[in-house]
Amino acid sequence: MEWKVEDKILVKEFTFSNFVESAEFVKQIVPLAEAADHHPDILIHSYKKVKVMLFTHSEDKITEKDYDLAKKIDRLVEDK
Repeated sequence: MEWKVEDKILVKEFTFSNFVESAEFVKQIVPLAEAADHHPDILIHSYKKVKVMLFTHSEDKITEKDYDLAKKIDRLVEDK
């Protein structure tokens, strides 16, 4: 699945084998978000799915900052 825009938010859902892999993925996003000073909303649901939602609140829209972080997040799964 590619990133898509839902209600002015950049969204992508990732599916893993189990809850532990889902939680580890979220843990890998944290330093990327901190380094970018850009913090996504993240939801773990159905025990193995992670929904990442990006939006620049200060701009009230999706910005380049969101797309940059999305690319970095995608690389986490591409590298496996």
